[in-house]
Amino acid sequence: MNLRFVEAFYWVVSLKSVSRAAEKLFITQSAMSSRIAALEEELGVLLLDRRDKQFRLTVAGMRFFNHAQRLLALQREIKGEMGAGAGQQRSVSLRIGVIESVLHSWLIEWVQHMRSGNPDFELELTVETTPVLVDQVKRGALDLAICALPTVGEGLRSRALPPMEMVFVGHAQLHRKRRYTLADLARLDLLTFQRGSQPHVGLLDLFRAAGLELKRVHAISSISAMVQLVEGGFGVATLPLAAVRRLAERLPLKPLNCEAQLPPLPVHANYREDPTSAVAQGVVDAVVDYVVALPDHRKKR
Repeated sequence: MNLRFVEAFYWVVSLKSVSRAAEKLFITQSAMSSRIAALEEELGVLLLDRRDKQFRLTVAGMRFFNHAQRLLALQREIKGEMGAGAGQQRSVSLRIGVIESVLHSWLIEWVQHMRSGNPDFELELTVETTPVLVDQVKRGALDLAICALPTVGEGLRSRALPPMEMVFVGHAQLHRKRRYTLADLARLDLLTFQRGSQPHVGLLDLFRAAGLELKRVHAISSISAMVQLVEGGFGVATLPLAAVRRLAERLPLKPLNCEAQLPPLPVHANYREDPTSAVAQGVVDAVVDYVVALPDHRKKR
């Protein structure tokens, strides 16, 4: 039995789409269909119900899916054991998606850390908002998505990472008060992430609970844009403290001392369980270990 055909069937079922599975395996949709047809011919049963455009498994397809998972897991185990026995260093190629908060906080150091242990580490990086990243990992377009929400669904896994402390950030020369009250900040233009995001909702809730009406809240999806606006004296932004400390090394930014704390930004590592490879799980473990081991002044100030 050709395990490439088994792998093709596994991803068609996992992603519930022939086209998405073809994209995942970097082959054409016709080639994917041919692999499924060849597998059906070898088994002597129909695995997919093709009577209409809606994706359906036959009874035989549901039964074979369990076998496919075990076959691919065994293949991974054999490759791992034999590869380790040969003492060969295997390259790691990974499609990672992250939110900007992660990019500006610790992602670069983590990539350098990964590269030092595996010189052949190859990265395909996507920087997007949380809803886009969640959708891409569900469709199989990403191996790993690090964002503000967990993914939910069959075959999907999520692990919580340490949340990021959020702070009010002002211009180092323009915002000189030793301590800001919420009333002080309410009179300023405030910049935060896109509407409906956790930082946006948390900011509104903080002032609502204090009974304060905000002058203006600008919803901006880009940290770079927020930083440039703060530089230009446009207002005060809400950003992860770890990102601010990095950016303040070269820009006139500073976290403002405030009487109230913003809610922390949750972070989740999301990936699809893949019996054909231990890479995603191994990289998630590496991410968790790295972030948890960050010094306290980087994680929770």
